[in-house]
Amino acid sequence: MSPTWPHGNVTQPGSPNRDFDDAEKGLYDDTPNLPILPPLPSTDERPQNRIDTALSPTSPVHEGTTPFSSVPVLSLSWPGEGKPPKLTSVAPRKPTRESRWIRCQLWFNTYRKFFTFVTLLNLAGIIMVSLGRFSYAETHSGALVLGNLLTAVLMRNELFLRFLYAIAIYGLRSWAPIWLKLSVTSILQHVGGIHSGCALSGAAWLVYKIVDIVRHRSVQHRTVIATGILTNILVIISVLSAFPWIRNYHHNVFERHHRFIGWLGLGATWCFVILGNTYDIKHGRWRHDANSLLSVQELWFAVFMTIFVLIPWLTLRKVPVDVEIPSPKVAVLRFERGIQQGLLGRISRTSIMEYHAFGIISEGRKSPYHYMICGVQGDFTESLVKNPPKHVWTRELKFAGVGHASAMFKRGIRICTGTGIGAALSTCIQSQNWFLIWIGSDQEKTFGPTITGLIHNNIEPERMILWDSKKRGGRPDTMQLLKDTWRSFGAEVIFITSNMKGNNEMMQGCHVAGLHAFGTLWDF
Repeated sequence: MSPTWPHGNVTQPGSPNRDFDDAEKGLYDDTPNLPILPPLPSTDERPQNRIDTALSPTSPVHEGTTPFSSVPVLSLSWPGEGKPPKLTSVAPRKPTRESRWIRCQLWFNTYRKFFTFVTLLNLAGIIMVSLGRFSYAETHSGALVLGNLLTAVLMRNELFLRFLYAIAIYGLRSWAPIWLKLSVTSILQHVGGIHSGCALSGAAWLVYKIVDIVRHRSVQHRTVIATGILTNILVIISVLSAFPWIRNYHHNVFERHHRFIGWLGLGATWCFVILGNTYDIKHGRWRHDANSLLSVQELWFAVFMTIFVLIPWLTLRKVPVDVEIPSPKVAVLRFERGIQQGLLGRISRTSIMEYHAFGIISEGRKSPYHYMICGVQGDFTESLVKNPPKHVWTRELKFAGVGHASAMFKRGIRICTGTGIGAALSTCIQSQNWFLIWIGSDQEKTFGPTITGLIHNNIEPERMILWDSKKRGGRPDTMQLLKDTWRSFGAEVIFITSNMKGNNEMMQGCHVAGLHAFGTLWDF
């Protein structure tokens, strides 16, 4: 059932979205007869630190100890005292619970601030036009509908977001103060709040417009009214299907309705825009001149919305994939070509349905391969282990995660648990200014020699702490570990990839300690 690898040897994780996935617990020790990737070719021009990755009693990963104790110290430049952080004791069973004010501040993050601002601003506009105090909206309500929907599409478009990240990285990293970099990173991470707010507001403006048309139905053509009502229904269904509860717990329902009903809604919008702007309500007849249509704002909003919806799908390809199964709860997918750090990819067995996003591991753009680590958490990821595919569908245009912004900072810490290594590892591999902390259980057996090889062949021992909670009898005191590493490594920022419980604990602790941190999002 498990395919053999024609060449290569590496493993990569996907990002975990629930408390304590099985791969993180390291419950699986039976690894015989599972395929293993061949050794990785070195593609980086810088000197590599080569370490034997075979399981052995003295292996740092296997024993759950930091590599500092068993590997010669390399000549790295350390700020401050110039000493690597020490391992902390095992965390207490009952972690400290921060005050409600701290938790409230973290809950009302930039995402919710954006959502609240956009929604209230549009609500104020609807109230004003209803009172007759917003003359532009009285004649251009369709433009407000489509303007909001276009903005919502842009905030989820891979190309547009990559453009924003590029401006931020190349425009700020050499001169900007840390507060500005942190602010911009927070904005980039939470643009989903603009997406949600504009989508909901666009639906609200559409309801207003249809109500207004129905109120004046005596001068409107029945085709325009019917098309408007149909558009309204489709857009509202698409928006409602993206609510967090549906998206997180009924992914296939979300995908079917948000994508396919959304596409139908886009088609209905085109019909509504064309019919609504070619029917002359003053004379009660259809206009046949193109100028009357080409001059309206609504048409061009619809044009650009369609373009940005199509762009990612134009890069859709069916690509070969090699699958390694180091343990029954993890599948490591290997693809051709190298990729820059901080990006994520969507994959599916079919061309248009059931796409899932995973972090990408790569040694750099010149590397021959990149990898995804998929922890078994549902039907799709389970099928990758039980029935490994030889080809999958993916968009060649990858989208940027918050880790992509790491290039803005001089030094940082990437802490992750379990399969979160998939979203974190590339940053530490491709930049010597990032420190890796990976907390898991029996990582070598669970994730296999591929991921172990990637770590030890590319990251110096002084830049990583690999904590094996199975061997050490529990998880570390993560906050003490982060504080020590922050001081000794001279970090400016911390990026966290963990399950919801671990993420919340670390975010609260960092907030109290005054450490700049960005965690995992579930509200997008």
